[in-house]
Amino acid sequence: MSRYSKYQEQVEEWKPRTTLGSLVLEGKINSMEQVYENGMRIHESEIVKHLIPDMKTQVVHVGIVQKQTDAGEMTRFDSLVAIGNEAGWFGLGKGKAAQMRIAIDKATNAAYLNVIPVKLGCGSWECRCAELHSIPFKVRGKGGSVTIEIIPGPRGLGLVAGENIRKLLKLAGIKDAWTKSFGSTNTMMSTTKAIFNAIRSTYIMG
Repeated sequence: MSRYSKYQEQVEEWKPRTTLGSLVLEGKINSMEQVYENGMRIHESEIVKHLIPDMKTQVVHVGIVQKQTDAGEMTRFDSLVAIGNEAGWFGLGKGKAAQMRIAIDKATNAAYLNVIPVKLGCGSWECRCAELHSIPFKVRGKGGSVTIEIIPGPRGLGLVAGENIRKLLKLAGIKDAWTKSFGSTNTMMSTTKAIFNAIRSTYIMG
């Protein structure tokens, strides 16, 4: 079965539980821009999957959380997943479960419910083109003890950042940018949250 056929099968099986879901399935709302312009809250991951079928998923972190109970030590998996269509939409979600696969699935579902728009543009004084290859202005985001700055870069620069940060910016659709990081960026939970907050600022400030 082709990837398109599988997607069609998922759409046919989806039975919306919310008004927004029904409007999307009926074709009365056909873009994520409409959802955000009308201030609608997303409570079904299928809404995003239907409107942005080309979302890519990246497992950012999977860790083990141990808890002492009366019955003994309980082990659970803690996961963090990022999603994006590499063209202006980005999401981040966390999930916990006794099995790794279920924890990742929960985090992925949470990421779909937490999708945000990314304002792309060219804010580099060295470039000043009309292409949507970078961001319009410098933004900063904080997560735990980590702070990330994303600075507009000229076309062709690429992403001047560590590998993990580079992958997340690419998911969001940012192709050229400088980055500065402060704090312990080895902690991917905090680093990813800082990037998410910085990316969200492009839309809030713009």
